Amino acid sequence: MKKKLIRELVTALVLAVVVYAIFAIGFATGAINSYWQGILMLVGINVTLAVSLNLATGYLGQLTLGHAGFMAVGAYVSALLSMYANLPFVLTLVIGAVAAGFIGLLIGVPILRLKGDYLCIITLAFNEIIRVIIVNLSITNGSKGLIGTPSDTTFLAVYLVAVITIFVVYSIVHSRHGRAIISIREDETAAELSGINITYYKILAFVISALFAGLAGGLYSHYIVILVPKYFDYNKSVEILVMVVLGGMGNLPGSIIAAVALTIIPSLLISFSQYRMLIYAIVLIAAMLLKNSDAGIALRAKLPKFKKRGEVEE
Repeated sequence: MKKKLIRELVTALVLAVVVYAIFAIGFATGAINSYWQGILMLVGINVTLAVSLNLATGYLGQLTLGHAGFMAVGAYVSALLSMYANLPFVLTLVIGAVAAGFIGLLIGVPILRLKGDYLCIITLAFNEIIRVIIVNLSITNGSKGLIGTPSDTTFLAVYLVAVITIFVVYSIVHSRHGRAIISIREDETAAELSGINITYYKILAFVISALFAGLAGGLYSHYIVILVPKYFDYNKSVEILVMVVLGGMGNLPGSIIAAVALTIIPSLLISFSQYRMLIYAIVLIAAMLLKNSDAGIALRAKLPKFKKRGEVEE
């Protein structure tokens, strides 16, 4: 099993290097212009956000709507450290990510005792609390936006963070910790009776998810240069959740594909951008209806499933 996992990781690493080489050649030759370079950087940031949220929502089974809040923490902490403390770019990213993870730990301990709609509502409230705090702080320049963040984000940085996020989440899911997290999603009561510390694993998945959201926020702040609190409202959290749902809950490749598609398609259909949230709402409703329909059940039956320890393939 370990040899197979190592082989898969090595194959994925080689593929990641090849893909980056293709993009690098496209940038150097001018085949990919500056506009599409910017789109690809947003793709990488959204991949990081979708994959990290999938750990908490898809694999753990906790429906949250506060991911944009963690992204905002990472973005503003990283930007402020760059502007006022003149710290190196990489260090500001790390501190911003740790700050987002710490906030995730603080709120995760009390709120992860809730389930279902209650958890969804309270994480949505957390998202709005973070946004309102940012609007009312003088250091963040309130609703006018924080201007002057150094433009340090490069495609290489975005690509590396996306690859690291995918690697970490994949490694966790295919480890003993991942099996424990998935068991909580399948049946929390049974997992607890089996001796799994459900509180520990819930907080672990939630904090890791928040940490990578903060890292994506730091990259975004140094790419967009002007930070506006409105960008981090509940609409952004819904957008990230749609990527996870559309790609498949607990489906890592699906999250990546959905993040790429939902970043590029709106850029191609700019004239319909005002209907984006309406389309996202329709997608969410359709996904929920399909989940409980006969067609959805038949589709899930064809998807690969995780085997339990000791289970022999027939």
